[in-house]
Amino acid sequence: MSDIKFIKFEIVTPERVVLKEEITQITLPTKVGEITVLPNHIPLVSSLAPGVVHVKKRDGKNEIISISGGFLEVLKDKVVILADTAERAEELNLTQVEEAHRRAAELKEKARRGENIDFTEVNAAIERELARTKAIKRWRKLKNIE
Repeated sequence: MSDIKFIKFEIVTPERVVLKEEITQITLPTKVGEITVLPNHIPLVSSLAPGVVHVKKRDGKNEIISISGGFLEVLKDKVVILADTAERAEELNLTQVEEAHRRAAELKEKARRGENIDFTEVNAAIERELARTKAIKRWRKLKNIE
């Protein structure tokens, strides 16, 4: 058995490559729960749930990324995430994210009252905004930002 110390990691959306690094560990949300992938992990393919991806980079730094879902492929020495959307927490503005979450919650309430709004689309928006909120709060905590 080889002793791989690092994993090549790539997270890609339809718009861009969000991160391409060598990492030591990644924790991410799958549809059946959160998992952590370390070097020498068994091969795996999984669908991803909206949530927070926590990456430990080769240099010891942490990267926090919000995703809205997608797919994961784990190979012997490589992890690839194909995400619907992905944003690095440092790129997010908490005030704007919380405002977007509030607007999505209002739309959900209108859908409940019977207004002509796509409930599935609204729920997806709420999940996406909740993931973004969690990502930025986790990143701020890691950086000791109040």
